[in-house]
Amino acid sequence: MSHTHNRRLTPIFVLVLAAGLASQPSRATDAALTEVALAQWLENYKAAWESRDADRAAALFTVDATYQDEAFSPPHRGSQGIRDYWSKVTAGQRDVKFQYQVLSVKGNTGIAHWSAQFAVAETTTTIKLDGVFLLEFDGSGKCRSLREWWHLQSSAPQ
Repeated sequence: MSHTHNRRLTPIFVLVLAAGLASQPSRATDAALTEVALAQWLENYKAAWESRDADRAAALFTVDATYQDEAFSPPHRGSQGIRDYWSKVTAGQRDVKFQYQVLSVKGNTGIAHWSAQFAVAETTTTIKLDGVFLLEFDGSGKCRSLREWWHLQSSAPQ
């Protein structure tokens, strides 16, 4: 039996998120983030996820970073917390494919739409994810805060 749960991110949600970004002041001590720098960070994130490399993923974040993967759960904290989270969640994933699109950059904050698909190890289940990142960076290009909202579709081949 397959369970399908599929909700779409509405354009209004993305506009509200972008409006919130526009109203956030950037920190004066940080260099401004560029679309090119955000795209490069996302390429590195993609490489870490597709290779299921928790160390490579943790290296993308500051030592005191927060990683909020679920809205109502506490964030994963620091490099070790992010490494532990990644080790756990990617352990059963196979054939990961990740795509992204930069939506907005202002100051040291970026918004990106992303999608991923992977097989669940030792099953016939395929998972599809569609989400949005709200990312805050330090002056060195490392992420100090990741918040994400995502939707899941899970199905076994018929």
